[in-house]
Amino acid sequence: MEKRIAFKMYLNKGKKSEYIKRHDELWPELNSLLKASGISEYYIFIDGNTNELFGTLVVADQIKFEELPDQPIMKKWWEYMKDIMKTNPDNSPFSTSLEQVFYLS
Repeated sequence: MEKRIAFKMYLNKGKKSEYIKRHDELWPELNSLLKASGISEYYIFIDGNTNELFGTLVVADQIKFEELPDQPIMKKWWEYMKDIMKTNPDNSPFSTSLEQVFYLS
């Protein structure tokens, strides 16, 4: 069963252009991993006033999704991104999960 996930992350001030550039050049092996993990409809938006990033994605396989932090390419991406984002001690993006309260289909 597919599950829609939403979350916030936090971009460092003045790093919007670099964040966009890095995602425009998303590594093919990371792209493949995300898709193989059952992720689709992945969007990231930015609030230019607060530098908060808002992400949504659809997950087809919850177990594969939960295994992503253990994947070497995911750890490498986090290392690559840590200089422009608020991160946890393991370099993963600091994020806040959001609860869905409405959906119009």
